[in-house]
Amino acid sequence: MHLELRDTYEGYDDGGRFAEWKRAGGITPAFVEDFRPWMETVREAVGRGVEMRRARVVSEPVTDYIRFEHEASHLNQEAGEQVRWLPRKDAATLLLPGADLWIFDDRLIRFGHFTGNGALDCNEMCDDPAVIKKFSEAFESVWQRATPHERFTA
Repeated sequence: MHLELRDTYEGYDDGGRFAEWKRAGGITPAFVEDFRPWMETVREAVGRGVEMRRARVVSEPVTDYIRFEHEASHLNQEAGEQVRWLPRKDAATLLLPGADLWIFDDRLIRFGHFTGNGALDCNEMCDDPAVIKKFSEAFESVWQRATPHERFTA
């Protein structure tokens, strides 16, 4: 499970993908090629029976960065990852973590701490079962309210 809560990750070192998208006005073949290692990782995990889900909580109107992520998300789906979107106003009554997170096999959480401009500051690992349970429930609450990628308009 991957929960994303920010409206931009522009400061994150993404290999210049966002800048390329802005320059080209869309997803390019070079972008797809650069994204291929992630797609192969997802395919391999899904092939082993791992369910990979990504939920994004976003402000509306969405930022350019979110438009970029939305346009590229079909690649995540082609690889086998499920993607859903939840407008921030629809998340107001949910209890959510203060940082993005990955939950691995209900055994480990990786919190991603980002700076104001979206650069990764650090990751924090947690294996406390009570914390994992709490944030697994938070993710599920987002997932249930969120709109599947193919029906969400950015």
